[in-house]
Amino acid sequence: MMSFRPTLFSRYVFRQVASAFLLILLTLTGIVWMATALKQLDLLTSKGQGILLFLHMTMLTLPSLIGLIAPNAVLMSVLYTLDRMNSDSEVIVTAASGGTIWRIGSALLALAAIVSSLILMINVFVTPASSRALRDLILEVRTDLISQVLQPGRFSSPMTGLTFHIRDRDDSGDMLGLLVHDERDPETTMSYLAKRGRILKHDGDAYLVMFDGQVHRSNNAETDKGVQIVDFDQYMLNISTFSPTGDSDRTLKPKELSLWELLNPDPENVKGGMGKIRSELHERISSPLYPMLFTFLAVSVLGHARTTRQSRWGPVMFVVGLAIAVRIAGITMTNLVALNPWAVVPLYAIPVIAILVAAWAAHVRMAPELRSKLSVDLKSKLPNIKFGIARGIKAK
Repeated sequence: MMSFRPTLFSRYVFRQVASAFLLILLTLTGIVWMATALKQLDLLTSKGQGILLFLHMTMLTLPSLIGLIAPNAVLMSVLYTLDRMNSDSEVIVTAASGGTIWRIGSALLALAAIVSSLILMINVFVTPASSRALRDLILEVRTDLISQVLQPGRFSSPMTGLTFHIRDRDDSGDMLGLLVHDERDPETTMSYLAKRGRILKHDGDAYLVMFDGQVHRSNNAETDKGVQIVDFDQYMLNISTFSPTGDSDRTLKPKELSLWELLNPDPENVKGGMGKIRSELHERISSPLYPMLFTFLAVSVLGHARTTRQSRWGPVMFVVGLAIAVRIAGITMTNLVALNPWAVVPLYAIPVIAILVAAWAAHVRMAPELRSKLSVDLKSKLPNIKFGIARGIKAK
């Protein structure tokens, strides 16, 4: 029977697997985070943003990365721990002393249970909040005209029919040699030229203040092709409505919704409709099952004593192959849930059945060890039994 008592040996195994898990999780998360961060380098290069904003945006992606990587880190850490204990003959000694497979597996399953709980909390609370915060931050950066389009020496169009260009910036941040060409109105084209420009923000609105320039206004009608030129000392233009094309779409993605919003959705304000909402909801709840599944698979195959002459990589690759196959099946069901509600049943059935089968396989493989232990006990007692029988015969 499985025992979860925190014995000295269980604490030893838990420390081994927990330290391996943390090392693998931090390493994999760091690698994936760096790859993700490289995609945001244009914030520093082309958009002129600071390093703090760059780190803020990339750090908001960490919760979702941890939720994806943690089950794989559990699998790798459990495989490493079991393989190391086998190579150091610790599993053999445990079996020889009468310990069952669950004496080692209980500590591994305790780690899997902790990780599953953390993944569930991340999926339900942390990831939706961080995803929505990241979305708002990206929209803020993209709709900020200063960082998006007003770069020296570049012609930039934040939206169709609107073009900006500045020659340079001075030490105070003012723009020099400013050109704004606005042809969004099909009847009138406006061009603004100024020696100096400055951005001012007030009550949530942004204004472009231009100094010492001209306004060129032309009528697009075929009967009037003249250009009106007006000189000005100071001219103010509201640029709050200038934003890149496509940023006006305020609909949310399913991963940005809280659990309550997924249970009570508004399909009109969510991309993908009810199918994507249903898929996201059940993926959040079912994905925490996989750390437990991976641990049961590893214990059922590698949790038994092996000699040093037996292959070490064969069982490891077998477990990895099984884990990949089951996870692919789960991902397939997640995608099918978006199309067919009936796929919810196999979405949960696949990991649950796999856990039960792996636990049964571990118990069945443990049975020969119990019979062998019983046989050894009988053989050790056999001389006493024979002696007792002989004395009985003599007495007669």
